[in-house]
Amino acid sequence: MGFFKKRSVNEFGEKKQDMPEGLWTKCPSCGESLFEQTLAKNLRVCTNCGYHFTISSGERITSLVDEGTFEEMDLQLDSVDALGFKGYVDKVKAYQNKTGLKEAVVTGRANIEGIPVLLAIMDFRFLGASMGSVVGEKITRAIETATAEGKPVLVFSASGGARMHEGILSLMQMAKTSGALARHAEARLPYFSILTHPTTGGVTASFATLGDVIIAEPKCMIGFAGPRVVKETTHADLPPGFQTAEFMMQHGLVDMIIERKDMRSKIAGLLRYVTKTTAPAAA
Repeated sequence: MGFFKKRSVNEFGEKKQDMPEGLWTKCPSCGESLFEQTLAKNLRVCTNCGYHFTISSGERITSLVDEGTFEEMDLQLDSVDALGFKGYVDKVKAYQNKTGLKEAVVTGRANIEGIPVLLAIMDFRFLGASMGSVVGEKITRAIETATAEGKPVLVFSASGGARMHEGILSLMQMAKTSGALARHAEARLPYFSILTHPTTGGVTASFATLGDVIIAEPKCMIGFAGPRVVKETTHADLPPGFQTAEFMMQHGLVDMIIERKDMRSKIAGLLRYVTKTTAPAAA
């Protein structure tokens, strides 16, 4: 005869509900489970290994510019289905409802430590921040406004590349944005390109790699085609760290790698330096 009576499962009361969703996030780099509030306070950078999660355009603006100085531009621009691509309009509307954005890039005027700039910030949540005609037009207008107003322009890239739903109209944005940057350079005004994870395809092949200073966040992926496509095309083993920011810096494509927590102060320091040297002489 046993000394202890065996208890049934029912005696323990109602089953405990599952953990609410959204409280914890698993780091894809080190596997650490991160408390969501802690991760948000740390600018969505893993507190264990330093992995930089993709962040929204709103989070980027908040972490970068002087409070209350951001003035959004061209909010009314909307994509049209010029090629009659099946389901494209519905897909765009679904992402608009999901993200609260009109398109995959947010542009506007702002100050960074008191220095006025024009900004274009791509948001990977919106169709992988693919570059369609509206994305290209908004970035071009931001560049042209910076040129007209004599200000630096900063573009934060994060994109899967050209938007296949718009075909050649998407590819034309590569030339349009590059042309605007050429005129900006002729005006002797600075352009900083900041590459975040991932920056690929037609974005990499155009405005993302045309910066006077090219900055990248740690370990972000930078390339044209993906590593699998490159390997299958070249039939060669790829070197360690291929297409990471660190690899690109070692091979001369990237000038600086800056952690997210230092991005605001480092960019402000660069802006103070270049605006002194590019500002027109006093009459």
